[in-house]
Amino acid sequence: MRRPSSSTVVSLVTIAAVLAGTFLAFANDGPSNVLDVVLPVLACGGLLARERFPVAALIVVTVSVAAYYPYAGLDGPLLVTLFVTLYTAADRGHLTAAIATGVAALLAMGLGETGGIRHVDDSMFISITGWVVASIAFGGVTRNRRAYLSEARQHALDALLTKEEEARRRASEERLRIARELHDVLGHNISMINVQASAALHGIRKRPEEAETALRTIKDTSKETLRELRTTLGVLRQVDEDAPVAPADSLARVDVLVAASGLKVRTDLSGPLDTLPTEVDLAATRIVREALTNVSRHSGTEHASLAISNEAGHVIITVEDDGPGATYDGGSGFGIQGMRERATALGGTLEAGPRPEGGFRVTARLPLTQPTNGAR
Repeated sequence: MRRPSSSTVVSLVTIAAVLAGTFLAFANDGPSNVLDVVLPVLACGGLLARERFPVAALIVVTVSVAAYYPYAGLDGPLLVTLFVTLYTAADRGHLTAAIATGVAALLAMGLGETGGIRHVDDSMFISITGWVVASIAFGGVTRNRRAYLSEARQHALDALLTKEEEARRRASEERLRIARELHDVLGHNISMINVQASAALHGIRKRPEEAETALRTIKDTSKETLRELRTTLGVLRQVDEDAPVAPADSLARVDVLVAASGLKVRTDLSGPLDTLPTEVDLAATRIVREALTNVSRHSGTEHASLAISNEAGHVIITVEDDGPGATYDGGSGFGIQGMRERATALGGTLEAGPRPEGGFRVTARLPLTQPTNGAR
């Protein structure tokens, strides 16, 4: 059950006080005219509307109070409604309206002394004036304080965003620096290895001593390259010792891939999948991930089937869906193109296209041993 707001509670308590005071005045003196009933009801109605319509409520309450004290016969606590609505108007930013209506109410009560049923004496008038000024001032103070707190929160949020942007900028600069170092080290050293290997191949029979020198240079250069690469990767892999390290992707954890896809996948696994060569396992995992991603993005269905088998020296992967969408683009898309490149790099094949019965199929066939000539 929703609890009433503090403003609603204040309104209800004020109305209860006004009605109780009016009832006591009725019990003591009895009603003298219709204004004794109409004006309190009108003021209480305006009080209930002060949150949504602060200026309109203030005008209604001011008119009621200004007419009540000079012309009504009973002496009820109707002034409380004026103080509450003056505070609300000032707190909502209607300071000019609050001042104008407050002054108007005081003038009306002062002028009403000449022709009213009862008079508002000087001490009472001064007291009412003080409460009117205090109500308006208190509303203005609370509004200024709320604006100050809002501005302080915004400043804190801006400072946090600036700090995060600075951290992202520094991280981006560090990644760029590391990428440049890798490019410089690997590009230079691998180019040298290529040149020396060509020289060794050409002179291995005619000038074996030069071939030996070239091979020694290749050995030293490759050793230095590996050292530089390990150093750079060590910087990238620096994590807190207590931070968990995610396991490498593998077909042995295909259930993790299926769960991450967000699809309802029917799986069919056959043959050992936890003893595959590393390069085959990694490529197969990437193909499964990309194929399931294509189903999620393009097929228009939440259902798919995944079949993986390890038989006859090959890992065969089939991902199918029966959705109305189409993910086949003739091999020009980067997703299918990337899967095909991973398969052909290992000497395998990949076929992707729509099924005759509807939907889409991706089939990859990866050999467990790479060909000696290294298919690329």
